[in-house]
Amino acid sequence: MMATQAAQIPSLSQAAAAAAPAQAANAASKPKPCCVCKEEKSQRDECLLFSNAANPEKDCQSTIERYRSCMAGFGFKV
Repeated sequence: MMATQAAQIPSLSQAAAAAAPAQAANAASKPKPCCVCKEEKSQRDECLLFSNAANPEKDCQSTIERYRSCMAGFGFKV
């Protein structure tokens, strides 16, 4: 009787194996951070690198925010 009960209870490794395809599907549908918002990132970097202001972050705040909102649209927190 114990052998039939053990056969009916899924093991932890079986549960993990069943969850793995679902996680892989989510990861495959979400783009990589390096592949999105390229133009916004380029503008942000250019502004920060070539700014003549004493505080480039403050000077480039609008381009930084544009990049952050673009990344947030893809589910990334920057």
